[in-house]
Amino acid sequence: MKRDMDLIRKTMLRIEEEYVSTAIYNLKVEGYSDDQVATHCKMLYEAGLLSDYKAQYAGNELYMFGVGNLTWEGYDFLDKIRDDSVWKKVKDTAKEHGVPLLLDTIKQISSVIISSMTEGAIKAITGV
Repeated sequence: MKRDMDLIRKTMLRIEEEYVSTAIYNLKVEGYSDDQVATHCKMLYEAGLLSDYKAQYAGNELYMFGVGNLTWEGYDFLDKIRDDSVWKKVKDTAKEHGVPLLLDTIKQISSVIISSMTEGAIKAITGV
């Protein structure tokens, strides 16, 4: 299965929305199968963006899976790509320059976009 960064983002947003104090079981993300969501949750866990991931299989079929909350790094990453317009700019910039959508690439591009937005906001406030 190919990694889908749109699904990664949607999954992180759903976890943030649903997580209270215990694991979330069989997390649903609209438009994606349980296998796709579970595989991407495992990727998030392996990348250190998710605190826990466990899956149970019956034969070769996914029976159920559970996820923990986002880690501190996970929240930082999500905050950089939370806004739809920033996310679109990140994807457009990567595509425009032929850069793959890797976690590090997304972090770097989104940081530059956010810095530019911050500078614009400061100029608007201070008039400088």
